[in-house]
Amino acid sequence: MSEGGYVLEARGVGVRFGGVRALTGVDLGVRAGEVCGLIGPNGAGKTTLFDVLSGIRRPDQGRMLLDGADITRRSPVWRARHGIRRTFQRQQLFGQLSVADNVLVAQEWRGGGGGPAADLLALPARRARERERRARSERVLADCGIGALGTAYAGGLPVGQARMVELARAVADPPRVLLLDEPASGMSAPERDRLAEVVRRLAEREGCGVLLVEHNVAFVMDLCSRVVVLDLGAVLAAGSAAEVRANPLVREAYLGTT
Repeated sequence: MSEGGYVLEARGVGVRFGGVRALTGVDLGVRAGEVCGLIGPNGAGKTTLFDVLSGIRRPDQGRMLLDGADITRRSPVWRARHGIRRTFQRQQLFGQLSVADNVLVAQEWRGGGGGPAADLLALPARRARERERRARSERVLADCGIGALGTAYAGGLPVGQARMVELARAVADPPRVLLLDEPASGMSAPERDRLAEVVRRLAEREGCGVLLVEHNVAFVMDLCSRVVVLDLGAVLAAGSAAEVRANPLVREAYLGTT
Protein backbone atom coordinates (compact mmCIF):
# COMPACT_ATOMS: atom_id res chain seq x y z
CA MET A 1 0.00 0.00 0.00
CA SER A 2 1.29 3.50 -0.83
CA GLU A 3 1.87 6.23 1.75
CA GLY A 4 -1.61 7.67 1.20
CA GLY A 5 -3.26 4.28 1.59
CA TYR A 6 -3.87 4.05 -2.15
CA VAL A 7 -4.09 0.75 -4.00
CA LEU A 8 -3.59 2.47 -7.37
CA GLU A 9 -1.90 5.83 -7.65
CA ALA A 10 -0.74 8.31 -10.28
CA ARG A 11 2.06 10.68 -9.24
CA GLY A 12 3.00 13.74 -11.28
CA VAL A 13 1.59 12.29 -14.50
CA GLY A 14 2.14 14.30 -17.66
CA VAL A 15 1.13 13.41 -21.24
CA ARG A 16 1.79 15.34 -24.45
CA PHE A 17 0.26 14.96 -27.88
CA GLY A 18 2.76 16.87 -29.98
CA GLY A 19 2.69 20.41 -28.61
CA VAL A 20 -0.53 19.86 -26.66
CA ARG A 21 -0.38 19.07 -22.95
CA ALA A 22 -3.16 16.57 -22.27
CA LEU A 23 -2.14 16.04 -18.63
CA THR A 24 0.13 18.14 -16.43
CA GLY A 25 1.40 17.01 -13.02
CA VAL A 26 -1.67 14.95 -12.16
CA ASP A 27 -1.72 13.30 -8.73
CA LEU A 28 -4.59 10.91 -8.08
CA GLY A 29 -5.12 7.77 -6.02
CA VAL A 30 -7.80 5.18 -5.42
CA ARG A 31 -8.21 3.44 -2.06
CA ALA A 32 -9.58 -0.03 -1.48
CA GLY A 33 -13.31 0.06 -0.84
CA GLU A 34 -13.94 3.60 -2.05
CA VAL A 35 -15.84 4.95 -5.03
CA CYS A 36 -14.07 8.00 -6.45
CA GLY A 37 -15.54 10.15 -9.22
CA LEU A 38 -13.48 11.87 -11.91
CA ILE A 39 -15.31 14.74 -13.60
CA GLY A 40 -14.52 17.71 -15.80
CA PRO A 41 -15.30 19.35 -19.13
CA ASN A 42 -14.79 17.58 -22.44
CA GLY A 43 -11.09 17.61 -23.29
CA ALA A 44 -10.04 17.85 -19.64
CA GLY A 45 -7.89 14.70 -19.94
CA LYS A 46 -10.09 12.16 -18.16
CA THR A 47 -9.88 9.38 -20.74
CA THR A 48 -6.17 10.05 -21.27
CA LEU A 49 -5.65 9.54 -17.54
CA PHE A 50 -7.62 6.27 -17.75
CA ASP A 51 -5.35 5.19 -20.62
CA VAL A 52 -2.33 5.85 -18.41
CA LEU A 53 -3.82 4.08 -15.39
CA SER A 54 -4.71 1.00 -17.42
CA GLY A 55 -1.36 0.88 -19.25
CA ILE A 56 -2.63 1.67 -22.75
CA ARG A 57 -0.54 4.85 -22.81
CA ARG A 58 2.79 5.42 -21.09
CA PRO A 59 3.09 8.88 -19.52
CA ASP A 60 5.78 11.32 -20.62
CA GLN A 61 6.33 12.23 -16.98
CA GLY A 62 5.36 10.73 -13.66
CA ARG A 63 4.83 7.28 -12.21
CA MET A 64 2.08 4.72 -11.66
CA LEU A 65 2.02 2.75 -8.42
CA LEU A 66 0.15 -0.41 -7.42
CA ASP A 67 0.36 -1.12 -3.69
CA GLY A 68 3.27 1.32 -3.61
CA ALA A 69 5.28 -0.54 -6.30
CA ASP A 70 6.15 1.21 -9.55
CA ILE A 71 4.19 -0.27 -12.47
CA THR A 72 4.77 2.56 -14.96
CA ARG A 73 6.33 0.21 -17.52
CA ARG A 74 3.93 -2.67 -16.97
CA SER A 75 1.68 -3.67 -19.87
CA PRO A 76 -2.12 -3.47 -19.93
CA VAL A 77 -2.25 -7.28 -19.79
CA TRP A 78 -0.04 -7.40 -16.70
CA ARG A 79 -2.18 -4.76 -15.01
CA ALA A 80 -5.42 -6.54 -15.87
CA ARG A 81 -4.07 -9.80 -14.48
CA HIS A 82 -3.09 -8.03 -11.28
CA GLY A 83 -6.59 -6.71 -10.74
CA ILE A 84 -6.77 -3.38 -12.62
CA ARG A 85 -9.87 -3.67 -14.81
CA ARG A 86 -11.43 -1.13 -17.17
CA THR A 87 -14.47 -0.42 -19.28
CA PHE A 88 -14.50 2.03 -22.21
CA GLN A 89 -16.65 4.88 -23.48
CA ARG A 90 -17.35 2.93 -26.65
CA GLN A 91 -18.79 -0.53 -26.12
CA GLN A 92 -16.22 -3.31 -26.49
CA LEU A 93 -18.27 -6.51 -26.45
CA PHE A 94 -17.71 -9.64 -28.53
CA GLY A 95 -20.88 -9.21 -30.55
CA GLN A 96 -20.94 -12.73 -32.06
CA LEU A 97 -20.70 -14.39 -28.65
CA SER A 98 -23.49 -14.86 -26.15
CA VAL A 99 -23.69 -12.68 -23.07
CA ALA A 100 -22.60 -15.63 -20.90
CA ASP A 101 -19.58 -16.33 -23.11
CA ASN A 102 -18.56 -12.66 -23.00
CA VAL A 103 -18.32 -13.01 -19.22
CA LEU A 104 -16.59 -16.40 -19.37
CA VAL A 105 -13.86 -14.93 -21.59
CA ALA A 106 -12.68 -12.76 -18.70
CA GLN A 107 -11.85 -15.86 -16.64
CA GLU A 108 -10.02 -17.86 -19.31
CA TRP A 109 -6.61 -16.30 -18.72
CA ARG A 110 -6.15 -18.39 -15.57
CA GLY A 111 -6.06 -21.56 -17.67
CA GLY A 112 -8.12 -24.71 -17.38
CA GLY A 113 -5.83 -26.81 -15.23
CA GLY A 114 -3.97 -29.81 -16.60
CA GLY A 115 -2.94 -28.20 -19.89
CA PRO A 116 -4.01 -29.27 -23.41
CA ALA A 117 -4.21 -32.94 -22.40
CA ALA A 118 -6.87 -32.12 -19.80
CA ASP A 119 -8.84 -30.20 -22.43
CA LEU A 120 -8.68 -33.05 -24.95
CA LEU A 121 -9.52 -35.77 -22.46
CA ALA A 122 -12.08 -33.70 -20.52
CA LEU A 123 -10.47 -34.74 -17.24
CA PRO A 124 -12.53 -34.35 -14.04
CA ALA A 125 -10.40 -31.45 -12.76
CA ARG A 126 -10.93 -29.58 -16.02
CA ARG A 127 -14.68 -30.17 -15.94
CA ALA A 128 -14.86 -29.01 -12.31
CA ARG A 129 -12.97 -25.80 -13.14
CA GLU A 130 -15.34 -25.13 -16.03
CA ARG A 131 -18.38 -25.62 -13.77
CA GLU A 132 -16.92 -23.18 -11.25
CA ARG A 133 -16.40 -20.54 -13.93
CA ARG A 134 -19.88 -20.93 -15.34
CA ALA A 135 -21.37 -20.69 -11.86
CA ARG A 136 -19.36 -17.51 -11.21
CA SER A 137 -20.55 -16.05 -14.52
CA GLU A 138 -24.17 -16.81 -13.69
CA ARG A 139 -23.84 -15.14 -10.28
CA VAL A 140 -22.25 -12.04 -11.76
CA LEU A 141 -24.91 -11.72 -14.46
CA ALA A 142 -27.64 -12.09 -11.86
CA ASP A 143 -26.00 -9.47 -9.62
CA CYS A 144 -25.93 -7.09 -12.59
CA GLY A 145 -29.62 -7.66 -13.26
CA ILE A 146 -29.06 -9.38 -16.61
CA GLY A 147 -29.23 -13.04 -15.61
CA ALA A 148 -32.00 -13.68 -18.14
CA LEU A 149 -29.78 -12.53 -21.02
CA GLY A 150 -27.15 -15.26 -20.78
CA THR A 151 -28.02 -16.92 -24.09
CA ALA A 152 -28.64 -13.67 -26.01
CA TYR A 153 -26.08 -12.49 -28.56
CA ALA A 154 -24.19 -9.53 -27.17
CA GLY A 155 -24.21 -7.69 -30.50
CA GLY A 156 -28.00 -7.29 -30.46
CA LEU A 157 -28.36 -5.66 -27.05
CA PRO A 158 -29.48 -2.07 -26.44
CA VAL A 159 -26.87 0.29 -25.04
CA GLY A 160 -27.89 0.10 -21.39
CA GLN A 161 -27.85 -3.70 -21.27
CA ALA A 162 -24.59 -3.83 -23.24
CA ARG A 163 -22.93 -1.60 -20.66
CA MET A 164 -24.09 -3.91 -17.87
CA VAL A 165 -22.56 -6.85 -19.75
CA GLU A 166 -19.28 -4.93 -19.94
CA LEU A 167 -19.45 -4.33 -16.21
CA ALA A 168 -20.19 -8.02 -15.56
CA ARG A 169 -17.19 -9.00 -17.69
CA ALA A 170 -14.94 -6.55 -15.85
CA VAL A 171 -15.83 -8.04 -12.46
CA ALA A 172 -16.15 -11.72 -13.46
CA ASP A 173 -12.64 -12.24 -12.16
CA PRO A 174 -12.72 -10.17 -8.92
CA PRO A 175 -10.94 -6.83 -9.52
CA ARG A 176 -8.86 -4.85 -7.06
CA VAL A 177 -9.41 -1.57 -8.90
CA LEU A 178 -12.20 -0.91 -11.39
CA LEU A 179 -11.94 1.95 -13.91
CA LEU A 180 -15.35 2.83 -15.36
CA ASP A 181 -15.38 5.24 -18.31
CA GLU A 182 -18.87 6.78 -18.64
CA PRO A 183 -20.63 3.62 -17.45
CA ALA A 184 -24.09 5.25 -17.15
CA SER A 185 -24.12 6.65 -20.70
CA GLY A 186 -27.20 5.45 -22.57
CA MET A 187 -28.77 3.87 -19.50
CA SER A 188 -32.33 4.30 -18.30
CA ALA A 189 -32.98 5.45 -14.73
CA PRO A 190 -33.60 1.87 -13.45
CA GLU A 191 -30.41 0.69 -15.15
CA ARG A 192 -28.44 3.52 -13.51
CA ASP A 193 -29.87 2.50 -10.15
CA ARG A 194 -28.75 -1.08 -10.73
CA LEU A 195 -25.30 0.13 -11.80
CA ALA A 196 -24.96 2.19 -8.62
CA GLU A 197 -26.05 -0.81 -6.53
CA VAL A 198 -23.46 -3.08 -8.14
CA VAL A 199 -20.67 -0.52 -7.76
CA ARG A 200 -21.49 0.09 -4.09
CA ARG A 201 -21.52 -3.64 -3.38
CA LEU A 202 -18.14 -4.10 -5.06
CA ALA A 203 -16.64 -1.34 -2.94
CA GLU A 204 -18.30 -2.08 0.39
CA ARG A 205 -18.44 -5.87 0.41
CA GLU A 206 -15.49 -6.87 -1.74
CA GLY A 207 -13.13 -3.97 -1.00
CA CYS A 208 -12.70 -3.03 -4.65
CA GLY A 209 -11.50 0.51 -5.36
CA VAL A 210 -13.59 2.20 -8.05
CA LEU A 211 -12.70 5.23 -10.17
CA LEU A 212 -15.41 6.38 -12.55
CA VAL A 213 -15.65 9.04 -15.22
CA GLU A 214 -19.18 10.24 -15.79
CA HIS A 215 -20.90 13.35 -17.16
CA ASN A 216 -24.07 12.69 -15.18
CA VAL A 217 -23.03 14.89 -12.26
CA ALA A 218 -26.02 13.97 -10.09
CA PHE A 219 -25.11 10.28 -10.47
CA VAL A 220 -21.50 10.99 -9.47
CA MET A 221 -22.37 13.15 -6.49
CA ASP A 222 -24.82 10.59 -5.15
CA LEU A 223 -22.55 7.57 -5.63
CA CYS A 224 -19.02 8.78 -4.92
CA SER A 225 -17.47 9.36 -1.50
CA ARG A 226 -14.74 11.48 -3.11
CA VAL A 227 -14.66 13.51 -6.33
CA VAL A 228 -11.67 14.75 -8.34
CA VAL A 229 -12.11 17.48 -10.95
CA LEU A 230 -9.85 17.77 -13.99
CA ASP A 231 -9.69 20.89 -16.12
CA LEU A 232 -7.26 21.54 -18.96
CA GLY A 233 -5.26 18.46 -17.99
CA ALA A 234 -4.68 19.40 -14.35
CA VAL A 235 -6.43 18.70 -11.05
CA LEU A 236 -8.68 21.66 -10.33
CA ALA A 237 -10.19 20.39 -7.08
CA ALA A 238 -10.67 17.26 -4.98
CA GLY A 239 -12.78 16.43 -1.95
CA SER A 240 -16.19 15.22 -0.89
CA ALA A 241 -19.17 15.71 -3.19
CA ALA A 242 -20.37 18.63 -1.06
CA GLU A 243 -16.95 20.31 -1.08
CA VAL A 244 -16.57 19.97 -4.84
CA ARG A 245 -20.11 21.18 -5.51
CA ALA A 246 -19.49 24.29 -3.42
CA ASN A 247 -16.09 25.09 -4.94
CA PRO A 248 -16.41 28.32 -6.98
CA LEU A 249 -13.64 27.29 -9.38
CA VAL A 250 -15.44 24.04 -10.18
CA ARG A 251 -18.75 25.83 -10.61
CA GLU A 252 -17.17 28.29 -13.00
CA ALA A 253 -15.28 25.68 -15.04
CA TYR A 254 -17.81 22.88 -15.14
CA LEU A 255 -20.92 22.82 -12.94
CA GLY A 256 -22.29 26.29 -13.70
CA THR A 257 -22.97 29.11 -11.27
CA THR A 258 -26.73 28.72 -10.73
